[in-house]
Amino acid sequence: MLSAPGSCGRKRARPAEVTADACECKDVKFGDARLFLVERKMGRSRRSFLTKLATSKGFIVDQSLSDEITHVISEDKDAAFLWEWLKGRGLKNLPTMHVVGIGWFTESMKEGRPVAVETRHLIQMRTGPAQQSTVCPYACQRRTTTANKNKRFTDALEVLVEYHELTEIEGPRVAYSRAASVLKSLPWTIESMGGTEALPCVGEKTRTLIQVTGWYYSYIVLNISDQEYILFTSVFGVGPKTADKWYRRGLRSFSQILADPDVQLNRMQQNGTSRLQRVRNSTSASKGLWLEIRCLGKEFGHDVDFIVTTAEPGRENSLLPLIMGRLEEQGLLLFQAHHPSTLALKKIPCRRFEAMDYYSKCFLILKLEGSRVQGGGQAVPAGRGWRAVRVDLVAPPIERFAFTQLGWTGSKQFERDLRRFARVERNMLLDNHALFDKAKNQFLAAVTEKDIFAHLGLEYMEPWQRNA
Repeated sequence: MLSAPGSCGRKRARPAEVTADACECKDVKFGDARLFLVERKMGRSRRSFLTKLATSKGFIVDQSLSDEITHVISEDKDAAFLWEWLKGRGLKNLPTMHVVGIGWFTESMKEGRPVAVETRHLIQMRTGPAQQSTVCPYACQRRTTTANKNKRFTDALEVLVEYHELTEIEGPRVAYSRAASVLKSLPWTIESMGGTEALPCVGEKTRTLIQVTGWYYSYIVLNISDQEYILFTSVFGVGPKTADKWYRRGLRSFSQILADPDVQLNRMQQNGTSRLQRVRNSTSASKGLWLEIRCLGKEFGHDVDFIVTTAEPGRENSLLPLIMGRLEEQGLLLFQAHHPSTLALKKIPCRRFEAMDYYSKCFLILKLEGSRVQGGGQAVPAGRGWRAVRVDLVAPPIERFAFTQLGWTGSKQFERDLRRFARVERNMLLDNHALFDKAKNQFLAAVTEKDIFAHLGLEYMEPWQRNA
């Protein structure tokens, strides 16, 4: 048998006696985590020792397996046997339990708290030729796979995400975005709807989309997306309402828009923008000025984000006007929209998932020689040798640089899930400015992004690993 007689001086009770069956702990610190140690391959003595160790650190350890368990911990590497045994226990909440190896327990004891469950902690099972592993529910726990094995499905879902974003329908946008993020992280290919039932964030509607292929998939991508409508909104200064107005007028290309005498373009729209070839991550420092360029490993992008700061407190607010002045002197500045800092401690951290930060920032359109802008499949417009390129600048104080880096680096779903994980799993509030521990009622300092991941108990992810 996998279960064992109770340790801590008790006989093993029936599953119904869960509360009485938990090893006593004078100071329970982690009431949301309830552990069960599988005795098979572990042994009764070691199980008793580990149970006492965990309870001494404020964990609850049950001696019987029940639906109240959150973490099943096993040293047995025979995943097939373990899962067969677990399925035979009649547990209703088994899909929501974390079935982990002893490594998760060891790390949690070392940290003195339940660490976040990563894919590497999970005891995976195989059902047939495809690997069916437990998938972490948060994007900040899932690394981008080297190859998206479900691209035809994620492409369709991301078109739906973009469509609902443009039409400002928030519910479906978030649902499809979460589902696409999960599918991107899978190391196996989805062959049927049955392969998605145990996946987090993949609901019935999404499974229906995954199940159908061929003509219906083409219809989703080619028709629902309204390619021209989406193309219009890719221009800086063109929002959903303007794009919709142009589309309803029968306009289907930029040349038609420029030729229409009734269409009045503002300064931003007149300049237009170009897509950029892949930009590598880089950091530089010169005379006390730090500049960071981040990318997510995507082939092209619509803009480049620069994070600039200085070691001199308060001087960061004067950086952006100086930079814009220099760009204007060089004849590179086509458009600028500068937003001074409105940062105040009473405003942070913000409780909204997708709130903009309060730092000094500016949104620019630069005039660059065509030869300096590569990729994107767009030719330099006839009659001119330059392209318009979007550049965004943000200038945080040096002590908040790490939070800004993290907040500006990652897919929208990654950033959203990171904040949700902090709030739901760690009782903390995270945004582009700070990390606040609600239990301790204090802000947590961070010099690098790795410090923030460590505070949250998450394994660090490089920028290019944050798409899934």
